[in-house]
Amino acid sequence: MNELLLIVTIAGDRVALPAAAVESVIELDALIPVPRAPDHLAGLSALRSRVLTVIDCQRALGMGATSFGDGQIHEAAVVEMDGHHYALSVDAVEDVIEALSEPKQVRAAMGEGWERVSAGMVETQEGPLLLVSIEAIVEGRQEMAAA
Repeated sequence: MNELLLIVTIAGDRVALPAAAVESVIELDALIPVPRAPDHLAGLSALRSRVLTVIDCQRALGMGATSFGDGQIHEAAVVEMDGHHYALSVDAVEDVIEALSEPKQVRAAMGEGWERVSAGMVETQEGPLLLVSIEAIVEGRQEMAAA
């Protein structure tokens, strides 16, 4: 397999995103809140005259919340889905590496959040990593989607 993976940290865990789906990696500083938005939608930001919907990956997993106040800078992976641009706020962006295997089903309990967003486990030079579904992160938790 020659798929490239973007290694990020979400809620303290190293995971992989499909690098082909990531347009860029940016730093977020100021967010504009969106009233009545789902809990995992942290707000809106701009990138080169383009509006980005910022997704708090930690909240999307049901693992707490990221603090976006006090001028803190946050790293994010910019993706496009169905014609809309999203910035997936993560703890850290590490590197791009090559997957050495196809994603394989995870046969262990990971917790509801990780199980919902898992696209499988991939082997890399750095060891196995959970491949995260971008679509599942953008959707957020099921109970939030119904709200």
